Amino acid sequence: MTTSYRFRVRGRVQGVHFRQSTCERALALGLRGWVANCADGSVEGLAGGAADALAALREWLQRGPPAARVEHVEWRVSDEPPPDGFSVRR
Repeated sequence: MTTSYRFRVRGRVQGVHFRQSTCERALALGLRGWVANCADGSVEGLAGGAADALAALREWLQRGPPAARVEHVEWRVSDEPPPDGFSVRR
């Protein structure tokens, strides 16, 4: 059974390749889902897959790509099934 999590990352996370880097990391970990910018300057997403891969993504989100400055990560279980693949939503 695949577990899904919704996440929201706050801080300096837009304009620093956060979405694309998250997508690349998630794909490398074999996860499915999506990531998108929010109007309030945060980044949100959905990730589903193996527990160890999800834990690795959660840890990575605490740092993000080099130019990001992550202040807070929200991470909660979701009933939403992840789509196939992992995509950056506009």
